[in-house]
Parts: sequence; structure tokens; C-alpha cells
Amino acid sequence: MGALVSRASRSARYTLVFHAEPQFVDTVKQAVFAAGAGRYPNYSECCWTATGTGQFRPVGAANPHTGAVGVLEKIEELRVEMLCDSEETARKAVEALKRQQPYEEPSYAVYKSENF
Repeated sequence: MGALVSRASRSARYTLVFHAEPQFVDTVKQAVFAAGAGRYPNYSECCWTATGTGQFRPVGAANPHTGAVGVLEKIEELRVEMLCDSEETARKAVEALKRQQPYEEPSYAVYKSENF
């Protein structure tokens, strides 16, 4: 029973994943790091980055940073993943991401995971 209580009392962790064009990624990462993301005990500014291709077609009343309404775009983007040690940190990191990311609709996801 003690092991269950101990495990249940540990807080969840979160992983923030976002996409950005290479020329914007360092600025966005610095804003998200400043909000508290990417920290482990004894480490800061930790993340994982991979290169890929983003695809989108702006429609309707879109005002895209890159591309034009009605035109299918395929652009090089970086996928960045980083730990957030609490829900509060994850929320602050997303707010920082939205302020710094130049996209009209920033591409991001937050995943909740157990802290074993």
C-alpha cells in the first residue's frame, strides 16, 4: 500500500512539442526555456530537435506568415520536444510559444505523462 501512495503522490510531467521554421526556432526555444520548460534537476535548456517537412494549405480568411491562401505549402520545419515539470510550467511555456512564434496558428501539442 505504501508504494501505491508514494507513486500516486508524484506529480505528472508534461512534454511540449512544437514546430517552427529553422530561422525562428532558437528565438522560440529561448522564450519557452525562460518560461521554465526544458529543466531537469541539475540541467536547463534541455530539448530534442528533429528536421521534417510541414504541410498546410491556408483557406478562408487565413493570414499566413508563410505562403498564400489556397496554395499548398511544404516547408522545412523543426520539431522540438521538451519537458515541463508541472501543468503550470506547461501552460506558461505555451503562452510564451504563442507570443514568440510568428505563425498565425502555432503548431504545438502538450502530452501528459506519469512521473515514475
